Amino acid sequence: MSLRPGVENEMIPESARPFTDIDPAVARALGAGAPVVALESTIITHGMPYPENRDMAAAVERIIREEGATPATIAVIGGRLKIGLSDIEREALARTENAMKLSRADLAFAISEKRTGGTTVAATMIAAALAGISVFATGGIGGVHKGAEKSFDISADLDELARTPVIVVSAGPKAILDVGKTLEVLETRGVPVVAYGSDVMPAFWSRSSPYAAPLRLDRPQAIAGFFRTRAALGIAGGMLVANPVPEADEIPAEEMAGHIAAAQEVAEAEGIGGKAVTPYLLSKILELTAGRSLATNIALVENNARLAARIAGAL
Repeated sequence: MSLRPGVENEMIPESARPFTDIDPAVARALGAGAPVVALESTIITHGMPYPENRDMAAAVERIIREEGATPATIAVIGGRLKIGLSDIEREALARTENAMKLSRADLAFAISEKRTGGTTVAATMIAAALAGISVFATGGIGGVHKGAEKSFDISADLDELARTPVIVVSAGPKAILDVGKTLEVLETRGVPVVAYGSDVMPAFWSRSSPYAAPLRLDRPQAIAGFFRTRAALGIAGGMLVANPVPEADEIPAEEMAGHIAAAQEVAEAEGIGGKAVTPYLLSKILELTAGRSLATNIALVENNARLAARIAGAL
């Protein structure tokens, strides 16, 4: 399938076309009904240092192609909503300093003000749904932060999962969060949480947590079938797939608990709050684990990309 000049944006609703660039390879795949996997970009702009962020992003895209799907990394660059990045754009984003961290509240702001930013889970889901992409691979989702009963710090990712029809493949909520409260909020919002091949929820860097998985499925085809059935019944919203990090790459939960507690103590003492909390904690944990957390983070993102491509193929 070849595209006429300008046809790329025909995948996008007319009102959004003036602000959106869809990569030709992504447009071709969507037009042909071939599998496409969306990827977020805050992991590039805020989740890892350079050049590890660049190398990770390229490796994840390569894994998705090897599985027979087309990667679509989503970001805002100079006020343009990008559905899929070129190699040059991905390199430039990896080097960008002071990029915005974009969620539902400020995605349109960055576009209207011609800014550059990495998209969170929530913003990536919005853009993916806009382009007709049903599967999205990430590292871990945001959720209820510890102490949220005082700070009210709850990620917009949870509400987005309740409203936007995209399968989000992750390693579960980030372990720096209150995983139990995050699961409670997801249940209240009616979001299905499916652990892949596990009866317990993974905890990002670790394969297990103290929390039972609400649902379990063991095959990508079963996840795709569940998603199709929800759509057929008219049930709105997306679903969360929690995919445990490979055993060889995990850091045991007991060990991580100590590092997380130490990092949170420092963050609280320094008055870190709002959107800065997660990047700060990840950076501090990277320091405390002497780089092991970064290696595990890369491994789990690659693992999630592989499963997401297989789910997209099954759809």
